Formats: sequence, C-alpha cells, structure tokens
Amino acid sequence: MPGLGTRGRLLSAAQDELVEGHGHLEMQAVARRARASVGLAYHHFGSKAGLIAAVVEDFYRQLDEAAFGGAKLPATSWAEREKARIGAYVAFHYDHPFAPLVIGPLSRAPEVLDVETAFTSRQLAGGARMLQAAQRDGIVPADIDPDLTIALMIGGIRQALIGALTGDRRPDPMRLTDEIWAFMAAALRLPAKAKA
Repeated sequence: MPGLGTRGRLLSAAQDELVEGHGHLEMQAVARRARASVGLAYHHFGSKAGLIAAVVEDFYRQLDEAAFGGAKLPATSWAEREKARIGAYVAFHYDHPFAPLVIGPLSRAPEVLDVETAFTSRQLAGGARMLQAAQRDGIVPADIDPDLTIALMIGGIRQALIGALTGDRRPDPMRLTDEIWAFMAAALRLPAKAKA
C-alpha cells in the first residue's frame, strides 16, 4: 500500500480483509493491516458498515472506469464497441479478487444495498440512453423498449457472472463474452456477428 493516503490504505486493507474473511471484517484487523488507528478508520468511514459501503463504491468506480464512462473501447462499429464493453466487464470481474463477494453475498448486505441500487440505476439509465441512440441510428429496431430491454440484459449478465465466478470452474472469459454477446444480439434482434 505504499503511496496511498490513510483513507486509501484503509480501503485497500478492508477489501483484503473482506476477501480473506469471505465478506466479514473487524475494524481492528483493518486498522492493523492499514497501519492506522481504529479511531482513524471510524473518522474516515463512521462505522464498519460505512467502510464496507466505501469499499464497494470504490469497486464500482473502478468498474465504471474499465467498462463504462472512462473506458477506452474500439469504435469501429456500435456492435463491436458494445461487445468489447462486455469483454471489459467480464475481464474486470475475473481479475478483481473482490468481485465474487460484491456480486454474491455482499450484494444482499444492508450496508451495500444503497451502493448497489445507485450503481444499477446509473447502469440502467446509461444503457437505456445507449439503446435509444442506437435506435435513432437505425442499429436497433425502434419497437424495442430500451428501459425494459436494458433491465433484462443487465440482469442476465449479472446472473451469468454470478454463475461464472461462484461455480466450481470458471468458463473461459472470451467464451463467456461471446455467449453474453449472442444473448444481447438476440435480444436486440441483431446478428451475433453484427457489423452495425
């Protein structure tokens, strides 16, 4: 954790404690790992619940940078860009040690629900806008309901990731990306190898 300030060290330590503790942590252990006092942990986050919520918020901030707002995705076509977005989303979850907890057991924790709800709301709104733009450009059929369709797609992708990350064997990430894209392309009535 060199180079991180106290807040950053506490977040990193809390994430490590949550991963090692399968979703459980103690403030004393986090403070010890971060080489900070328990008082500083409470000062920065208010409570154990506040610290857990902050770790999850940081996870979603990183995910947004990797696959959404801050992502550098190829723009050769709409379909290729959106498939690359799915690939970045899958790769981020496969590579991040905290992902199985965030999409699994922690997603039901009371201290995480507000963070989850806010992130999902941003995904739904952004996805609906993306589909509306694709409809205006003639890529996606006009009779598809963007709000309903994006909700179905996001829910499907999340369930696929839960299965992949918590199963006995993880499917190859490229294969999972291809399968998710085929599902999305079908929902949008695009050919799986769309040139849109």
